[in-house]
Amino acid sequence: MARAPFEIAGTHVAPGDRLQIDVPVARLYTHAPLHIPVEVVHGRQAGPVLLVCGGIHGDEINGVEIVRRLLRSKQLRRLRGTLIAAPIVNVFGFVQHTRYLPDRRDLNRCFPGSESGSLGGRVAALFREQIVDHATHIIDLHTGAIHRTNLPQIRAQLKTHPETEAMAEAFGAPVILNAELREGSLRHYAQNRGVPVLTYEAGEALRFDEWAIAPGVRGVLRVMRRIGMLTGEHRRRTPAPAEVANGSGWARAPIDGILRPRVRLGARVAKGEVLGLVADPFGNAEDEVLAPADGIVIGMSNLPLANEGEALFHVARFDAIEEAENAVESFQSDYDPQPLPAK
Repeated sequence: MARAPFEIAGTHVAPGDRLQIDVPVARLYTHAPLHIPVEVVHGRQAGPVLLVCGGIHGDEINGVEIVRRLLRSKQLRRLRGTLIAAPIVNVFGFVQHTRYLPDRRDLNRCFPGSESGSLGGRVAALFREQIVDHATHIIDLHTGAIHRTNLPQIRAQLKTHPETEAMAEAFGAPVILNAELREGSLRHYAQNRGVPVLTYEAGEALRFDEWAIAPGVRGVLRVMRRIGMLTGEHRRRTPAPAEVANGSGWARAPIDGILRPRVRLGARVAKGEVLGLVADPFGNAEDEVLAPADGIVIGMSNLPLANEGEALFHVARFDAIEEAENAVESFQSDYDPQPLPAK
């Protein structure tokens, strides 16, 4: 029996075809239409429906490039199931180079949304109804917030959904953060519907970080093999097994001043270790930023200017810290995410 066409946003995609679709979302003040761009690749054989989306935060652009490279992969010629690729969800924020929507709402706190609610609620409801609800699996691509960078990591709620855990392990990021669900996030909405979903965090907002993009593309392809959408062996060497963090915390600025970091992204640190120094421009007042726990630095501020209490270094805690360090070092041997700080 021939496979049925895939219907999305009022458009039919025949088996073996791929089609770009512009999903109408709103109009600008000028009356110019605004769309969420989507490409659907509908395989000839049945299989999962995977949504890979980027740009829910409009300034997080590494995911846009990950989606572009994914769509150029020759491996999609042998696709089983259906790939829905949405590189830019928050088109408002993307155009304005900002994380937020014009009403200053965070789209990733607006799900499931409402057709009669705020702008954020309406965009979330449209994306959910037209695109998200078609998916059986989801990979949501993110970076650190503005002026912060993240070590490549997967965030997922493990144990509650075996398929989510299997996808997280298959992705190949050096760290998996067993993260609780945040109310209003895409991950919260999907997981509560029983849809396995991963959040990939890597790099910095408004930047193309090759060390975040290349492993992101490979990670998505690994997941597609794991869930049966792609066949054949992966020719590259298998990455070191990811280690699951059992918690994390931020080291914060003890005073107002200018930060001089003493560790790099991915560094193993001990509780109480000096991660950096914050001083006034003259150096009259200076204080140390101390590690809150033994762990690995998975995120840090790139902006030297710090206010008292500002989050500067994100430290993940592990039961098996030696294995976590090995996983990070293995990743860094292929992709060096950050130069050593100046002394």
